[in-house]
Amino acid sequence: MKGIITAVSSESDPDTGTARACRCRTSPRPGAPAGSAEERFRGLLEAAPDAMVIVDDGGTIRLVNAQTEALFGYRREELLGHPVEILVPGRFRAHHAAHRDGYTHNGQVRPMGAGLELHGLRKDGTEFPVEISLSPLETTDGLLVSAAVRDVSERKAAEERFQALYEQQRHVALTLQRSLMGTPPAVPGLETASRYLPATQGAGVGGDWFDLVPLGAGRVGILIGDVMGRGLEAAAIMGQLRSAAHALAKTGMRPSELMHALDSIVAELDGPDQLVTCCYLVVAPDAGEVTVCSAGHLPALVAEPGEGVRSLEAPVSVPLGVGDHPHQEATVAIAPGSSLVLFTDGLIETPAGDIEEQLDALIDALDLAFASAHDLETVVDDVLESVLPATEHHHDDVTLLLAQLPAAPLATATTVLPAAPASVSRARAFLAETLAAWDCAQVADDAGLLVSELVTNAVRHGQGPVRLQVRRNSTELTVEVSDHSHHPPRIRPAGADDESGRGLILVESLAGGWGVRPADDGKTTWFTLRLEPV
Repeated sequence: MKGIITAVSSESDPDTGTARACRCRTSPRPGAPAGSAEERFRGLLEAAPDAMVIVDDGGTIRLVNAQTEALFGYRREELLGHPVEILVPGRFRAHHAAHRDGYTHNGQVRPMGAGLELHGLRKDGTEFPVEISLSPLETTDGLLVSAAVRDVSERKAAEERFQALYEQQRHVALTLQRSLMGTPPAVPGLETASRYLPATQGAGVGGDWFDLVPLGAGRVGILIGDVMGRGLEAAAIMGQLRSAAHALAKTGMRPSELMHALDSIVAELDGPDQLVTCCYLVVAPDAGEVTVCSAGHLPALVAEPGEGVRSLEAPVSVPLGVGDHPHQEATVAIAPGSSLVLFTDGLIETPAGDIEEQLDALIDALDLAFASAHDLETVVDDVLESVLPATEHHHDDVTLLLAQLPAAPLATATTVLPAAPASVSRARAFLAETLAAWDCAQVADDAGLLVSELVTNAVRHGQGPVRLQVRRNSTELTVEVSDHSHHPPRIRPAGADDESGRGLILVESLAGGWGVRPADDGKTTWFTLRLEPV
């Protein structure tokens, strides 16, 4: 051979999974005898740490080294003069010769085997994973191709062990996050559909959360938030905030008050400065309105029947954790049957994308999905398919929640009474007349007793005037008594000889549910009674 190897490169064939040759030229050494060059080449061949197989342009093995014998289990004389396909697994042989012949006429310098699993075949019939580098070797006797073959069985086994460990840890992390997120309860009358997609990078956990909080009297609190950052730390903070927000919402706290309370909690968290975006909405289907407060969160959207999708107009303050900034709320009219759309930034934010354009694209996808789908589950799937065509490749966790408001109450009646003892009997009479007109005599006695207790409390301990509202749907009667005092009624123990103090105990015993809702101008005490089908 007249020369020594001066360049090596490699390439793989996507159809066969085997190696193509790559071009390597040799440079003659001026003044050096051919024999010494050949001896040097053979010495280098034997000293190579990898198995070296050299074939001619017909695919016949011409030279091998000792590493080849050790790796494949053949003696040298068993390989020389035989087709190289003897070392190729049977499932690749059918196309190997044709691709080999094509390469000898058009060798290319490219990495070999990128993204492919290559295998060699030992004499005993066992297969093993390999890496192969091919080098064309131009000689006076024609083109030879040198293949450097390395057994990567140990590395592949280590990679498989690492992958199994990674999947196990990821499963633990995702289980922890789902446990921290909890499962929002089903809310009667509120149809919902949601999806949470963990990030595909790292442990796959993050700071997204959402929650549905039944507030009683037909009202529902909807929470969505996003702890900035990813990993277990973000998930742990998310779990703390979700629990705190749920407990605060259950008190009937207004959205702006809840946001200020969460702001204080975030400020007290251990660790570096933490930012959290959050949005809290209180849905009042009976009033046809939504009260919303947003701390740096992406805008909530609303899809009204026949009107398309639009942003819910509400002020957006700074994220939680910034501190010393007021969080404002707004009450927005919304038609019965409308759907609220809440999401986190992973749905629309991309490193190279414009967020306004992505938001417009989301609104377009929602318009199309609501126009063609018959249920919220289908809408969610259609939107994700449109906005995230490759949901298996997203670098941030994604949350999407749809909530459809129930229809308006079947009937509503309201009266305003002075804060005077005579108002108790007037309230009973108004309620009895209303229930008779609605054909709800089945609950008239219990409702009359309970409204007497609530109006009595409002007259004695509140500030007038007293507002009584009664409404019903197909399954439930709701009665609300409002006054201008901010002090909520409380259950207190009554002695055996006490003539009062048992009113709220009676309410708790007879009502399907009851509670107190604070308002800017006072409070509202409510109870519900189940209506059986007539």
